[in-house]
Amino acid sequence: MASETIVNVGVIGAGVGFLHIEGFATEPRANVVALAGLDTDRVLALAKKYGVPRTYADYRELLEQPDIDAVSVCVPNYLHAEVTLAAIEAGKHVICEKPMALSVAEAEQMVAAAAAHQRVLSIAFSQRSRNDCQALKRHVLAGGLGDIYYARASWMRRLGIPGIGSWFTQKRFSGGGALIDLGVHMVDMALWLMGNPRVQSISAATYNHLGASGYGNHPNRTSVPPFVFDVDDLATAFIRLENGATLHIEASWATHSSAHDDFGVKLYGTRGGGEIFVHNYGYEDTLQIFGDIGGAPADIRPRLQKLHGHAAVAQSFVAAILDGKPADPSGQEGLDRVRVIDAIYRSASEGREILL
Repeated sequence: MASETIVNVGVIGAGVGFLHIEGFATEPRANVVALAGLDTDRVLALAKKYGVPRTYADYRELLEQPDIDAVSVCVPNYLHAEVTLAAIEAGKHVICEKPMALSVAEAEQMVAAAAAHQRVLSIAFSQRSRNDCQALKRHVLAGGLGDIYYARASWMRRLGIPGIGSWFTQKRFSGGGALIDLGVHMVDMALWLMGNPRVQSISAATYNHLGASGYGNHPNRTSVPPFVFDVDDLATAFIRLENGATLHIEASWATHSSAHDDFGVKLYGTRGGGEIFVHNYGYEDTLQIFGDIGGAPADIRPRLQKLHGHAAVAQSFVAAILDGKPADPSGQEGLDRVRVIDAIYRSASEGREILL
C-alpha cells in the first residue's frame, strides 16, 4: 500500500468520474493514479486531460494494483454494489456515487462489507457539500431555526431526461427515474439539514406520462425509437418523521412547467426559516435566512463563494482514511436514503402509506 500520508486513488467510470478527479485535485493528501472504464476513447481523453498516469479497460485489473488505496465508483447504478463489494474485498476504501444501490439488500451488503473489512465507505451526496447548504447547516446547528417542524425539498426539470432509451430510463439498470437520480439528493439534503431524524411513514405517487411518450429529453441528448422508458419522470412523497416533523419531496425529469433545472430546500422552524434555491446549478444568491431582528421580520442573504461539492466529499473521505474521522456522507446514511427511496417506490406502486 502507499504512504500513510498520501491516499492513492483509482477512479472507476469515465462519465461522472471527472467530477471525482476534480474533487481529489483539491486535496493535497490524495493522488489519482488510475482510471478504468469500458469506453477506451473517453478514458484516454480524460486521463490525458487530468494527467492520470494509468488506464484500464477492466476495473478488476485496477483493483489488483497494490499501490491503490481507495477507489471512486462512478459506474451505472446497477453496478454500484458489484463494484463496491469487489473493491472492499480487494482492500480498498470506497466513495460510491449516488444512489448507493438498487435495493436495500444491496446497500446493507455494502455497509456490512465495509465494517467487516474495516474500510471507509462514503456516498457522493455532493449537493450537501455546497456552501449554501453548509452555511444553512451551521445556522441550524447554532439554533437559528429552533425546532424544524416542516420542510420541502425538490429538484424539478422541464426538459431533463438524461437520454431516453439509455440505461437511465430502464429500471433494471437504473432502479428508477427522476426520484432515484435527482430526488435522492433532495432526500439526503433535507434529512441531513434536519439532523437525520428517523422516518416513520411515507405516502407517495410516481408518474411517467411524458417520458414514456418520448417527450422531455435533455437538450444535449438524443433518442431513436423504439425505446424503453419504464421509470418515473415525476415523483412526489409526503414523509412523516418520528420527531413529529414532516417533509415533502418532489423530483422531475420532465414537466410542462416554469422549471429549468432547479433544486432546493425550504426549512420551517420555530425560531426562523431557511431556503436554498439553485437555478441551473448556480452558486450566487442561492440562500436566504428568515427571522426577526428587533421584533421586525428580516431576510438575510449570506455572501458565499462557490465550493466544488465533490471536493468536500473527497476531502472528508481522505480525512476518514488518514485521520480516522467519520466519513461524511457515510455509508450508513447512504443505506438510510436507499430505504427511503425504496419505500417511496413501494408506496407509489401499492397505492398506500408505507410504515418504516
